[in-house]
Amino acid sequence: MGQRRADSIAETLEKRIFDGTYANGERLDEVRLAEQFGVSRTPIREAFQRLTLSGLVELIARRGAFVRQPGPLELLEMFEVMAELEAVCGRLAARRISEAALLELRAANNRCQAAIDAQDPDGYFLENEHFHATIYQQSGNGFLQQEALKLHKRLRPFRRQQLRLRGRMGQSMAEHEAIVALLTAGNAEAVASLLRDHVAVQGEKFHSLMAGLKAAAA
Repeated sequence: MGQRRADSIAETLEKRIFDGTYANGERLDEVRLAEQFGVSRTPIREAFQRLTLSGLVELIARRGAFVRQPGPLELLEMFEVMAELEAVCGRLAARRISEAALLELRAANNRCQAAIDAQDPDGYFLENEHFHATIYQQSGNGFLQQEALKLHKRLRPFRRQQLRLRGRMGQSMAEHEAIVALLTAGNAEAVASLLRDHVAVQGEKFHSLMAGLKAAAA
C-alpha cells in the first residue's frame, strides 16, 4: 500500500512539474507536501527517490529535493541511447523469445488498443511499458534488461508526454503490431531497426516533444 501511495504521489508531482506548478530549480517542501497529501514524510521521500530516476528531482544533502528538468541536448542523448538499447534487446529477443512471451505481447497490444478506443493515454502508457519490459526480459541478457529498465524509468515522464502528441498513440500501436510480427518471424535485424525508430526522437518528432513539454509548463 505504501509503495502504491508513493507511486501515486510521484505521478502527481511529475504532472505538477510539467504543468509549471513547480519551476525548474524550485525546492520541494517535504513537510508541506506531507500535509497536502495527508501522509507521513516517508512516502514523500519515496516519491522523491522515484523522481530522481527520471532526473526530474535532484536530492542535495542537507538541502533537500529540487526540481530539475534535463535540457534538450541531455534529453536527446538519453533517447538516442534508449533507442540503441531497445534495438539490441529486440535483436536478441528475436532469437530467444518464447511462445508464451509472444502471446503476452499480443495480449498487451490488445489492451493498448482498448486504451486507444477509450481515449485513455495513461492506460495505454501502462500497457506500453509492459510491452517493452517483456521484450527486455526476452533478450535473455539480465544485465542488458536491467540497464534498459533503468533508462526506461528515467525517460518515463518524457515517453508518457510523447504519447500525448496528436496521432502518436495510433502510430505507436501500428509499430507494436509490426514488432510482434517480426519477432514471430525471427527477423532479428528488422526488429532491431523498427524498435530503434520506434523509440528514437529525432528531427520533427523531437521538436514536437519539446513543444509539448513547453506547452505543459506554460
